[in-house]
Amino acid sequence: MSGRVTALFGLAGAMLAGCFQTAQAREIVPFANGVAPGSVVISVSQRKLYLVNGDGTAIRYPVAVGRPGKQWFGIKPIDGKYVAPAWSPPAEVKRDNPRLPNLIAGGSPHNPMGAAAMTLAGGEYAIHGTNRPSSVGTYASYGCIRMYNQDVVDLYARVDVGTQVYMTH
Repeated sequence: MSGRVTALFGLAGAMLAGCFQTAQAREIVPFANGVAPGSVVISVSQRKLYLVNGDGTAIRYPVAVGRPGKQWFGIKPIDGKYVAPAWSPPAEVKRDNPRLPNLIAGGSPHNPMGAAAMTLAGGEYAIHGTNRPSSVGTYASYGCIRMYNQDVVDLYARVDVGTQVYMTH
């Protein structure tokens, strides 16, 4: 698998290849929600992300979701895919944490975006890896969806720009 990651992502793939050497938290589960195959469904209450296979199953990944008051619900398409993205804190995050720098380089251990990110239409939210794996499974973010780095790399390879993301209760 790590050779495939390097081929998909070029130089950044070498950095990501190590993500496949750890245990994977994802699993195949029964799933019948009525959404199109290839869609992503995120259950905030379960803190799980489902990639719909279309055969009555989905790949289920544990995630961190928005803290109470920071959650959103609805449908947004993926509008961008980035490997080891740089991060600029949104205004609300910067206001709450004024000591944060204006930009954290991609690949930095201080970058909260982790190994990869898929931005959602509207510009405020993303599905991304994390530099704090202990936050996965909790209500931790300002509305973004955090995944283990190995899982976000797996999802990144399975979805395209335009994939519909359904955020449900």
